[in-house]
Amino acid sequence: MAVDRRKIALFGAAAVLRLVLFGAFPALPDLLTGRVEISTPVTSFKRLQEGLFLYTHGVSPYDGGVFYQAPLLLPLFALVPVSMFSIITPLLYVLLDILCANALIRIAESCESTRSRLFTSPRKDTKWESLAVAAAYLFNPLTIATCIGRPTSVFTNCAILFAVIKAIDREYLNAMLALALASYLSLYPALLLPPLLLLCHDRHKSNSKNETKTHSFLPICMTSYFAAVGSLLYMSYNITGGSWEFLSSTYGVQLLLPDLTPNVGLWWYFFIEMFDSFREFFLGVFWLHLGGYVGGLCIRVRRQPLFVITAMIGIFAVFKPYPSISDTSLYFALLPLYRHVFPLMRYTFFTVTTLLYATLLGPAFYYLWIYAGSGNANFFYAITLVWSLGLSLIIADSLFAVLRDEWEVERPEMKGKDVRQI
Repeated sequence: MAVDRRKIALFGAAAVLRLVLFGAFPALPDLLTGRVEISTPVTSFKRLQEGLFLYTHGVSPYDGGVFYQAPLLLPLFALVPVSMFSIITPLLYVLLDILCANALIRIAESCESTRSRLFTSPRKDTKWESLAVAAAYLFNPLTIATCIGRPTSVFTNCAILFAVIKAIDREYLNAMLALALASYLSLYPALLLPPLLLLCHDRHKSNSKNETKTHSFLPICMTSYFAAVGSLLYMSYNITGGSWEFLSSTYGVQLLLPDLTPNVGLWWYFFIEMFDSFREFFLGVFWLHLGGYVGGLCIRVRRQPLFVITAMIGIFAVFKPYPSISDTSLYFALLPLYRHVFPLMRYTFFTVTTLLYATLLGPAFYYLWIYAGSGNANFFYAITLVWSLGLSLIIADSLFAVLRDEWEVERPEMKGKDVRQI
């Protein structure tokens, strides 16, 4: 009962903080919605409102060339009365944050990060309490700014966390449905299918007494996933009046990058400077680079599929076409699950200071470029490179720590000794 009271107090404090920011600073949501660090062309709440206006007036939301988001978001927000829109919308985003935090609590309590089917960390007793993991997410300034800015990426993050917890709870059909929803909303979560299948397979096999059922397990999960994606696309086809136009306006935009609005990622400036004759080639290279991590991580860190999912989410925050701090907040939400390997990380101070440096100077450089006119695009892109460097370092450092943890199980005599790369 005491734990339940603490959970309620934590959720209540997080909800009150967000509602106070919404109510006490009425201009703050619109200010953050317009920030390129929070909103991208494929997640912007303002663009969603424009698409919703066209949708409610019987016009295709994709006619204006502004709305690039999934069609099923439109009937969801259309249910909200116009007079109550500014009240219900904040409540919806606060609820999504609390659902994400509750999923993180359940993931932490499962101890999957320290004890999987194929690997048990010798440092398994060094961990943070599940409520501390949830608090780190709920009171992360990036998470709070994302909630106030109301990008639709919050729906994707919530679906990804639910896919993970359902896989851990051995509710495999629900896990596939949740990942299908995330893939439908944002496309890139489809790359999480291989590690999520590994997680489902390990949880199933650790509890399975019938080997024949295990053999047919993966095909059933994959069929469920693709059937769910197909169903969502067909529902979108009906919502848009029997047109497949939304495919090019949602997934085509992410694949081909026609909108080069600045963001915290690496793609936009590169393709602004790119000659058109080389554009298709480098689009393929960038996507191949992003997708190439999946196979390598699934093979090398096969014994810890939850870490593969965590690392891939961090990679998305750096290398996907339209990243935002919402993706970073999701990665930072899952990283505390690996508290036991933090002592093995080598560049913590440098990484933290790099991220703080980029966080503080990013808005200033954007202001100098767009508003003051005393800088140019190089100012902002340079600081996004520093931001990406910091994230890349923490991803690589956490991967080193996890591999070192596995290695010390195989070579216990090397525990505590320095490792040199030859």
